[in-house]
Amino acid sequence: MPNRFKFTFGNSRLSRLVLGLNLLGLLVLVVGALALNEFRQGLVENRKESLTAQADTMAEIIAVVATVGDPQPYLEASSAHLALSRFIPKGQRARLFNAEGELLSDSYVVSESVDVRPLPPARDRGEAAPDRSAQTDSLEKAQAALSDEVKLALGGTQVTSVRLNESGKKVVSVSIPIRRVKMVLGVLTLEAGDVDAIVAAQRMAMLPFILVAVGVSLFSALLVNWLVSRPIQRLSAAADSVRMEQIRAISLPDLETRKDEIGTLARSLESMTDTLSKRMDAIDRFAADVSHEIKNPLTSIRSALETLNLVKDDSAKERLMNVINQDVHRLDRLITDISNASRLDAELSRDAPKPVEIGALMEDIVSLYTPDDDTSVRVVFTRALTSLSSRVIGREGPLGQVFRNLIDNARSFSPPGSTVHIHLGHSHQDPSLPLHITIDDEGPGIPEDNLETIFERFYTSRPKGTLFGRNSGLGLSISRQIIAAHHGRIWAENRKDEAGNITGARFTVALPNTYGPL
Repeated sequence: MPNRFKFTFGNSRLSRLVLGLNLLGLLVLVVGALALNEFRQGLVENRKESLTAQADTMAEIIAVVATVGDPQPYLEASSAHLALSRFIPKGQRARLFNAEGELLSDSYVVSESVDVRPLPPARDRGEAAPDRSAQTDSLEKAQAALSDEVKLALGGTQVTSVRLNESGKKVVSVSIPIRRVKMVLGVLTLEAGDVDAIVAAQRMAMLPFILVAVGVSLFSALLVNWLVSRPIQRLSAAADSVRMEQIRAISLPDLETRKDEIGTLARSLESMTDTLSKRMDAIDRFAADVSHEIKNPLTSIRSALETLNLVKDDSAKERLMNVINQDVHRLDRLITDISNASRLDAELSRDAPKPVEIGALMEDIVSLYTPDDDTSVRVVFTRALTSLSSRVIGREGPLGQVFRNLIDNARSFSPPGSTVHIHLGHSHQDPSLPLHITIDDEGPGIPEDNLETIFERFYTSRPKGTLFGRNSGLGLSISRQIIAAHHGRIWAENRKDEAGNITGARFTVALPNTYGPL
């Protein structure tokens, strides 16, 4: 039987749903991050291009208006100051370096703009001065980065970069060599400090993606709650109602029609509670049947005891004592079988199945039935299967109980001096149940209308001549229950001769051959 509860991720609709919703939210963020990263890079590149174009124009102007000297031209500081003060847009910083890398002019100095930064909070009296080493390191790194950029530009290379300035802010920087013919006279460095603004714009552009991802996550959480949490809560409440309100079964049709794990769980719970309900009904009927069956011999015993004191004839007293003795034996057999029937489910669940060789088991059982005299019923066993081909996976104790019940039943209905024949073979009528064990007696047979009812609890049919009290009516019912637990079948039929006359009854037990080939 396939295990439908085996975890297979690809076949789990709920697992695919939860995974898909989680991946969808993650996908939104990843796509947004990739798209905005490209967006930011594009903004930075555009800023570099615009600064480069601006710096080229300014470098050409400075080369014209601020270059003096012949035949060794150089940049004149005052003219460079004037050029920088006229052409630098607000928010940018331009610095001019000579051919030796020395600073000639700084737009922050020559222009009227002021770098405004908030002052640190006032220190309390006695408070130590803050450590400025980190700021000093940051300043030195910024100056070193600018110096390296200027050196590259003095070598005739146009340099563009994103670096930190002296204030610790990111800036887009362009360093352009100022040339006169082929001679590098200096370097113009142009900085734009709006990188933080670009990053802020990127973050703002990321906001819609974040909102969409959050919305997808909230939607997935609500959907999982609707599709999983609420149905499980309903199933839990239904289970509690079975426990607390003594309702016999769970019925949630809207959940049972679902094609996912929740539907499977709902159907399983309904099937479980329905089975429990049927089991409770069976227990109620069993208790009623037990009460009825026990009352019959007790009533007979009480009646015999009440009559015993009134009877003076010794032969009549002996007959009454025989009735009491038979009823006592009947009660003893009945109580034993009731005890076996009540413990059967627990024993079947506790006893682990293992390989059982049916042929050897039958030989051991038949060896117990040794005839006492010529009038006793003999038991004969024949087999047409090897040891390997007669093996099954089962429970030896309950199976032995079945065969003993059938043999005892056959002997009780057989005339003195007859033979009960047991045969172990195989049949091709049902490939799933190839092992057949037949028990044939030479008794009066079974009425055709009772071939099925004899397997009901407490059903007894005692033809004239059979011993009273030998049958409790539970043996065949227990046998069918045990065989069903081994996935087999048991049935009864009558044997007939060529003229159609009944020559005895036959009980057949069919079992699956699950251990070896026939």
